[in-house]
Amino acid sequence: MKRQIHLLTLPEMPFFCFPESVGIYRDEPEHSVIRAAGALNNFNIHYVASGTGYVEIDQQVHTLGPGEAVLYFPMQAQRYYSSEDDPWDVRWFHFYGSGLQNYLIERGFNRSQLWSVRQPAAYEEAHETLLREAERHRMLNPAQLSTLTYSLLTVFVEQASALSDHKSSNSGSRILELLPIIQQEAAKPFILEEWASRIGVSTYYFCKLFRNVMEMTPMEFVTRCRLQMAKQWLLEHKEKTIGQIAVEAGYPSVSYFNKRFMEHEGMTPSSYRRLHGG
Repeated sequence: MKRQIHLLTLPEMPFFCFPESVGIYRDEPEHSVIRAAGALNNFNIHYVASGTGYVEIDQQVHTLGPGEAVLYFPMQAQRYYSSEDDPWDVRWFHFYGSGLQNYLIERGFNRSQLWSVRQPAAYEEAHETLLREAERHRMLNPAQLSTLTYSLLTVFVEQASALSDHKSSNSGSRILELLPIIQQEAAKPFILEEWASRIGVSTYYFCKLFRNVMEMTPMEFVTRCRLQMAKQWLLEHKEKTIGQIAVEAGYPSVSYFNKRFMEHEGMTPSSYRRLHGG
């Protein structure tokens, strides 16, 4: 049984948080998901109401049972799947918002990916309320969708405790704390030595830590951030030329910007603007 709703992504989001999708998979023994690092630019929580599922983190398999959940930050690699013998009832939602990264990091939710929810009934009720609203009205009541997403998230924040068998290292947590800053400053020249010095490690160790946490190099992450900004600006600032967008996204060379854009999007910036610009 599947219940799932996918919603429009708001380009200029006026809310603290908003759902991208929400749903339930139950009695689906073949449910299996693999996402490469950088594939998904939103948060998501997968919570197990019953049954058994598995999450792979750093090439280790962790078992999730009733009342337990996995939390993914944007851009993280994802691998999770149901037990075939005891299929899970998994309740999930994907959500986004400009202040969420700092909100969750300040509350320590970067120190683990695996969590236990102390009061499952409260979480399941909040999730069902959000899902019903999305099913019935989709995008007709965006303020209500945002309110219910925040309600579900705060239940998780209040009730979740990290599972003891998996905790990120302090250094790995410091990498996650830097991510929103790197995103904000992505258009500036990326100087590896400066970023490594912020957490007091060598450039070699910084790159190693970054790869362990994000499964990509720091420069690959910066490139994704720059291109995401450029895609948004191409649609929101139609009065600006491709050259102006390139410079503002950190690419003084238009030809190099076009090359990187083509590698990631399979089309030129001009084609992207024509295709999605309405």
